Amino acid sequence: MKRIIFLLLIFSAYFSYGQKNAVNIPERVIIANDEIVTMEQLNEIEVKYIKSMNVGVSDKRRAELFKKFGDKIGPKEFIIEIILWKEGEDTSKITVAASDTPSLPPVEQSYVLNVNDTIKDFTVQMLNGEILKLSDLKGQVILLNFWATWCAPCIMEFYAFPSKIIEPFNNSAFVLLPISRGEAMDKVKEKMEQLKKDGIDFNVGIDPDCSISAFYVKGGIPKNFLIDRNGIIRYVSTGYSEERVNDLASMIQVLLDEIEPLSNVNQETVDEYGKNLGDKSLAKKRTIIISFFSGLLIIAFFIISYILRNKRKKE
Repeated sequence: MKRIIFLLLIFSAYFSYGQKNAVNIPERVIIANDEIVTMEQLNEIEVKYIKSMNVGVSDKRRAELFKKFGDKIGPKEFIIEIILWKEGEDTSKITVAASDTPSLPPVEQSYVLNVNDTIKDFTVQMLNGEILKLSDLKGQVILLNFWATWCAPCIMEFYAFPSKIIEPFNNSAFVLLPISRGEAMDKVKEKMEQLKKDGIDFNVGIDPDCSISAFYVKGGIPKNFLIDRNGIIRYVSTGYSEERVNDLASMIQVLLDEIEPLSNVNQETVDEYGKNLGDKSLAKKRTIIISFFSGLLIIAFFIISYILRNKRKKE
């Protein structure tokens, strides 16, 4: 008899994390027919009795659950709600056969730009008031992330970013650029202030009319675009899972380790490089000359000392 253990495997893609570091990652809460259940209890429920399931709930639903369960209820993004068929309900609508494995609704993975495409330049206002142009970041590896405050997997991904993405590449030529899709500044600011209490503290861009995201994506979020030093998209992903974040981290390291082709380096950089080489060469020559004359002085000192000792002996 199939049980709900397969659901846990599905949901693990949404709730898996590495070590917590400084980020306070909320505990997930599983609600089945208005009651909090454990993983063990969930495993006892047969698949055919599952009517619906949701990862994340609305603010209104979260408020209802909080009123009933109090502090046991955390952020809405970390609530799994499962509705079971009740006794006496018409179960003729059940379409899952005993041999089938149901799954979450497919995530739309459509991209306007894809791997090996050149980036589409844009200017975005950041939450801190800064105006940023994407092309100004050329020469660095960029993780362009599209998200929204209502998107549970997006927020879960944010909880993974500090330990998996931000801290490991803090002192490298890497930029994380999350852009909120289709939301006003005030709404994004409110959400980021909430997340800051859990240690999620980084700058984000605002795209209220989706004019920026339209260059890159359509369909579901979160979506990630990993851009190399030359402005070429090298990796894309949709949805959140620990594996996807690990893949992002691995690819970031690969791109950071790449040597930038000389043809893509501007003349000013080449001139500066040559100047540095010239300065180093000149400094090396000076060191050799100083060492040479220092050696001569030492030899002269010993010769003079030898002559003076012999003169004293003769006297």
